[in-house]
Amino acid sequence: MTPEQAYGGTGDGAYLAGPVAALRRIAFLMERGREETRRVQAFRTAAAVLLPLPAGEVEARVEAGTLTELPGIGPSTAAVAEAAVRGVVPERLAKLEREHAGPLVPGGRELRAALKGDLHSHSDWSDGGSPIEEMAFTAMELGHDYLVLTDHSPRLTVANGLSVARLTRQLDVVDAVNEHLAGSGFTLLKGIEVDILDDGGLDQTDEMLGRLDLRVASVHSKLRQDAAGMTQRMLGAVRNPRTNVLGHCTGRMVMGNRGTRPSSDFDARAVFEACVEHDVAVEINSRPERRDPPTKLIELARDLGCLFSIDSDSHAPGQLDFLDYGCERAEAAGIDPDRVVNTWPRDRLLAWADKTS
Repeated sequence: MTPEQAYGGTGDGAYLAGPVAALRRIAFLMERGREETRRVQAFRTAAAVLLPLPAGEVEARVEAGTLTELPGIGPSTAAVAEAAVRGVVPERLAKLEREHAGPLVPGGRELRAALKGDLHSHSDWSDGGSPIEEMAFTAMELGHDYLVLTDHSPRLTVANGLSVARLTRQLDVVDAVNEHLAGSGFTLLKGIEVDILDDGGLDQTDEMLGRLDLRVASVHSKLRQDAAGMTQRMLGAVRNPRTNVLGHCTGRMVMGNRGTRPSSDFDARAVFEACVEHDVAVEINSRPERRDPPTKLIELARDLGCLFSIDSDSHAPGQLDFLDYGCERAEAAGIDPDRVVNTWPRDRLLAWADKTS
């Protein structure tokens, strides 16, 4: 299923779905196009306001001109809902379809089609912008078989990292989402993006890590540490039997509103050799501002025999489609699709991720 089919659009302006779908599609396309989060949120808020209303109320309010009396519905979002109710393509939606629909990059299409899921995503429980349910529903609509929810660990306070207590509550929410989606063919998997501590340890209790389906380990602090120290730190994490994926290994930023940042210094050969030895996948982070690892390190990891995970690192539903960027880079580097762990069916992925059984 394409995103256009999922949301009711076809990319050419045709639109058949209702006002909630129209508002969600607009938000999705704005996120996909990396538009300002504050502006996107207005459309997601409006969709959330309209969704639980009794049948016929939206239509009645459109006829009465009272949509904007609802909290969270402003002139722009009301105009979208009114057009959708009347069977007219909302002007805002048609413009976004022209600007942001379709593949984000020309390459990587075969590999993108082979992906069955995404191993790195964030919700509003940490530093993401949308509820867990919205992330899961969008992933399902995009044709994913699974999505791993990987909110941050406690030390990353700037990203509202999850304590043991909060992560415990989140696991109950994941169970509830999966119960609701039973029979859909989609599974929301339990995960974490766990901080790699200064000594190479992982920033969560072993008991909690053991309750998860998959763990992405990433460095987020002291990124300019000396090469010897950073290498030992990363080796410690890779050797931990709970680690499944080494996230955005260089920490670099090549563009974006947070500015640029150089790659961390470390012995990439030693780290990637350890990844091979300990069956840890090297993440190809698909965020366009990261492009991490750099191409030369993707090629080194390829030549050393590493597994890979192509992940969106999404912080909003529309960013789930950032996988396009990573797939283009992986395909250009000649990565065999079977070495990309998220081309694997769910059961194979879970068996691989459980290294302690």
